[in-house]
Amino acid sequence: MRIALLSDIHANREALIACLAHAEQSGAGRYIFLGDYVGYGADPGWVVDRIMAYVARGATALLGNHDAAVLSSSHGMNAVAAEAIAWTRTQLNDEQRDFLRALPVKLEEHGRLFVHANPWAPTDWDYVTGPSTAGRALQATDARQTFCGHVHRPALYHMTATGKVIEFTPVAGIDIPLASSRHWLAVLGSVGQPRDHNPAASYALLDDAHDVLTYMRVPYDVEAAARKVRAAGLPIALAERLLQGF
Repeated sequence: MRIALLSDIHANREALIACLAHAEQSGAGRYIFLGDYVGYGADPGWVVDRIMAYVARGATALLGNHDAAVLSSSHGMNAVAAEAIAWTRTQLNDEQRDFLRALPVKLEEHGRLFVHANPWAPTDWDYVTGPSTAGRALQATDARQTFCGHVHRPALYHMTATGKVIEFTPVAGIDIPLASSRHWLAVLGSVGQPRDHNPAASYALLDDAHDVLTYMRVPYDVEAAARKVRAAGLPIALAERLLQGF
């Protein structure tokens, strides 16, 4: 089965629609959402409703730090993120809040771990930013394959039998066999706010029968999403970030 892995949607309706359509056309039979449905973007309620609908049909959704912040506190976030969270709180209804509140922080199955930020302390929201933190992540779990988001930049790491961590940047559309002789950590990138200088939405497809991972980039109407951010009165920097992909 091909599993669509989507993270960091960030209330970006246009990007999510494009990725879901692309995943369906690519034969995805299952969906796993790795958190951060809200924050930054202009359509938090719509996005949460869409994720709720997919979960009702059998998808899995995990909690992200922006989802948690909407329910509690934005302490520790920068000023722009905190302002977006404050606005988002005014946009969600009780059903949407209850859905977010009930989300688990991780999923473990068949030697795979799915989590928003990292395996060593999932609710501390620390980032995997390079080989050092990737090594910490890989050592924190017995899973042979770990999948996370949070960073907004696609990356892939593997640990050799000798414990050396190798990093490389995946190329969109190229199948990557996840050899069973290594431990793997895949950072998925972001559906709704990419930060690798490429505005196209990012997600991945996992062939769980053959252990093959494929990163995808999906163009969408970035201008429309940016206009909605401005119209909502959210910080202008959030609109510019969508346009620049950084």
